[in-house]
Amino acid sequence: MNGAGAAILAVLGLTLVKATPLIFAALGGVVSERSGVVNIGLEAILIAGAFVAVVVSGVTGSPILGALAGIVAGALIAALLAFAATRLAVDQIVAGTGLNIATLAAAAFGLVLVYHRPGASDEVPSLGHTGEIALIVIAFACAAALHVALDRTPWGLRVRACGEDPGAAEAAGIDALRTRFGAVVLGGAIAALGGVYLSLAELDLYSDGMTAGRGFIALAAVIFGRWTPLGATGAALFFGFFAALQYSLQRAGVPSELMQALPYLAAVVALAGFAGRVRAPASDGVPYVRQ
Repeated sequence: MNGAGAAILAVLGLTLVKATPLIFAALGGVVSERSGVVNIGLEAILIAGAFVAVVVSGVTGSPILGALAGIVAGALIAALLAFAATRLAVDQIVAGTGLNIATLAAAAFGLVLVYHRPGASDEVPSLGHTGEIALIVIAFACAAALHVALDRTPWGLRVRACGEDPGAAEAAGIDALRTRFGAVVLGGAIAALGGVYLSLAELDLYSDGMTAGRGFIALAAVIFGRWTPLGATGAALFFGFFAALQYSLQRAGVPSELMQALPYLAAVVALAGFAGRVRAPASDGVPYVRQ
């Protein structure tokens, strides 16, 4: 294989690495938003999944237990958002933003509390290359499963009904608040796998800022993918490609600052081009208060 072919394969492989946490987070966002709850807290879920996975893996010596704990942590963060959105009917943007700030601060404090230093944890048992490949496969399997579940199952019909018109869904015998709550928690569990991937597959530790705004890029993928699992996965691959491309272009002498901004610029350009061309679920972000 010539040098150009090897370089292309390297970029494609790195695209999968960079896209996988985005896929998990975007899929979690799709499930939540199709039920009518905007999940601005995806960044918090990634942080919680990454941090708790590392702590539990280090304490138990089992990265599998660490991964499971990370999933539970993400589901719990999502449950807080779900409670605020469904039971308290608060502004979902405000609630999600508050969770992002609080979780980032809690993880920073946790590093000092557990490892007695700021910045980064100790290295812990990781999932290794095999676990990394498994999570990449699981990401695409989740996208396919959610596509079928949302479009072809009674559960998916209930979720979509609550995202479009929760009042009509209630009239049809669907508990809109419970359905939304469950969808947000499920989305949190899926999104947390992105954090697990970052800390136990791509790396073997947790460090401050390691999520690097991926939760917000995942939100862009949800919109760019038209609130569908397969569309969001494709968008995550698109953004992952630009994240991978920055490493190749850096070697060509392009300024590192520009390259680091490349995935975020791609997200902004993509969303700017899609403005006004896509329609979110009709009741997305609108609190539902049962009469």
